[in-house]
Amino acid sequence: MYGEMDLRLEEFELPEIGDDEILAKIYSDSLCMSTYKLAVQGKKHKRAPQDIDVNPVIVGHEFAGTIIKVGKKWQDQFKPGMRFAQQPALNYKGSMASPGYSYRWFGGDVTYCIFPHEVMELGALMPFDGDSFYKASLGEPLSCSIGAMHAQYHTKQGVYHHEMGLKKGGNLIIMGGCGPMGLGAVAYACVCKYEPKRVVVTDVDEKKIARANEVISVEWAKEHGVELVYANTAKMEDPRKGLMDLTDGHGYDDVLIYVPIPAVAELGNQVLAYDGCMSFFSGPSDKEFSAKVNLYDCHYNATHIMGTTGGNNDDLIEANDLAARGIIDPAIMVTHVGGLDSVADATCNLPHMPGGKKLAYTQFDMPMTAIEDFGKLGETDPFFKKLDECCKAHRGLWNPEAEKMIFEHFGVNTDELNW
Repeated sequence: MYGEMDLRLEEFELPEIGDDEILAKIYSDSLCMSTYKLAVQGKKHKRAPQDIDVNPVIVGHEFAGTIIKVGKKWQDQFKPGMRFAQQPALNYKGSMASPGYSYRWFGGDVTYCIFPHEVMELGALMPFDGDSFYKASLGEPLSCSIGAMHAQYHTKQGVYHHEMGLKKGGNLIIMGGCGPMGLGAVAYACVCKYEPKRVVVTDVDEKKIARANEVISVEWAKEHGVELVYANTAKMEDPRKGLMDLTDGHGYDDVLIYVPIPAVAELGNQVLAYDGCMSFFSGPSDKEFSAKVNLYDCHYNATHIMGTTGGNNDDLIEANDLAARGIIDPAIMVTHVGGLDSVADATCNLPHMPGGKKLAYTQFDMPMTAIEDFGKLGETDPFFKKLDECCKAHRGLWNPEAEKMIFEHFGVNTDELNW
């Protein structure tokens, strides 16, 4: 990235790594709306260096791969061939520098990159034992939702202590929750230690609601002891009343806002229960973004508002463990797959592309393609016919078998993986 909406696919030589650095081969990166915000803002973004026009940064921060070469300082901890996941929210000594935003040689949308010393010092480079790279890439966005739920807090009247996390056995609402990030949050809410009694997920798009119900069904949630409700607030005559009625008038102990829309945040504020906590999860690009807040309820009903950005190492470890053990399938977030050459255009057009997460594989070129279009492409291309059959065998979702198929098809050398 050289500046505002100026992303270029270029070939360049990486420098030799230092004794305190690690060389990695990148296999996958899932594209994040935060990178779109970076592209829109350019130098104005808080994480972007001011000299990107002459020293461009590598974009992409939801990436995974293998270690190729290890500097002397880290050779007792890391070995070549190790598959890894990484936590991009570094916050190293108060700095906002992060991979995908701030580094010339460190990011995810690239064939190889160099991990600087601060990553290893912070424990942000960790082994991943799952059966595919996409699960490690999607661990980062899932960890953001995990972190948001851990950061919620509740109190008892007259006791000056915050009880961290979702309210045990409470009512949770995820507003605008049928997008890719919301689906990760819904899945986690149904299996997390807080065991909410009821999870309500709102949206205004019937197609998105239908897909959400398909990949995270009400029946699946019930098996985990959760009453899951999908609600289209656009069809409610009185959205506040409609949402409150779903809780028998109690309201919501936890409210997560997953779209940066003032009206959605205001509705979320209106349905808070006593001691309810509302998290504004979806980061806006408008620095003046604001919404009305009921301060009467804040005073008399002890409601509170907070926000998080990203997760921490523990959140990522939890996300990766859930994926590796098959408790959560992060593929529910993915609707498109492409190669390295598709990244720049897809990133700059993310808000205008339908569906969920766009997953990029960086070791080959391929247009960003909807999984639901594989069948149509398969009418003339035998490979896409096989890929379509593979995904349909997995409920229409991307899967480890499909990942291995696509590597083989494009001739990706995976010798170091020892699958």
